[in-house]
Amino acid sequence: MFNEDPNVLLHAATLIPGSPAAWALFSRLGEAQILLPAMGAALFWLLRTPRGRPLALAWCVAVLTAALLTTASKVAFIGWEVGYAPLDFTGLSGHAMFAAAVLPVLMRMAAGRARRPWPRLAIAAGYLLALLIAISRIKTGAHSVADIVPGFLLGALASAAALRGTRAPDAPTPAWLGAAMLVWLVALPFNAPASRTHDWVTRLSLQMSGREQPYTRRAMHLEAQQELRRTSSRPAPLRHPYPLAGQTT
Repeated sequence: MFNEDPNVLLHAATLIPGSPAAWALFSRLGEAQILLPAMGAALFWLLRTPRGRPLALAWCVAVLTAALLTTASKVAFIGWEVGYAPLDFTGLSGHAMFAAAVLPVLMRMAAGRARRPWPRLAIAAGYLLALLIAISRIKTGAHSVADIVPGFLLGALASAAALRGTRAPDAPTPAWLGAAMLVWLVALPFNAPASRTHDWVTRLSLQMSGREQPYTRRAMHLEAQQELRRTSSRPAPLRHPYPLAGQTT
């Protein structure tokens, strides 16, 4: 069964490539409390120049829209039991969405005015890192494939819309800003406190729906199993050995 609260504090000594600790580290990198401040610093730089403002505006609108849709899917599940047990779907993954919406744009900004193909390679690296974060949510037992895929695609659509609809600023990103964002993204997964985003969404869901207890993945599967037992235990309809009047075989 999936863990409802997978966020844990990690130590570098436990980090082994491919180990649960390594996947948990990637998972933490997708938290909103880590990505949104980095996005905020990038937006601050973009808004300083007229050429950067279209990208800043498009990025904000795209990420906000994706965040609202993701939150709505979680609220619908926790508060109103809108899920799908056969696919193990409980709502869009926020980690996968934020990673795919934020990291490609950050990487493109870090490439600055570098010649081709470096800007495109930087964007591809951002999507690859976001994909690893999305996979980590499955490896850590936080989400199912059905939660991850639409969440990742929604975030990727948000970042792609921002990058395609605008031009990255001609002025290169200053070295200090790129270094600061890199240190932030590397250090925070080890040291940041556990994310409370799930707790906030749960409280919002309960307030809006009036439920006393949140609906969980475990409850969804238990109900699906009970329904399957009821269905399989129903006796088959009896058939008369001979056709009745007016019926044909």
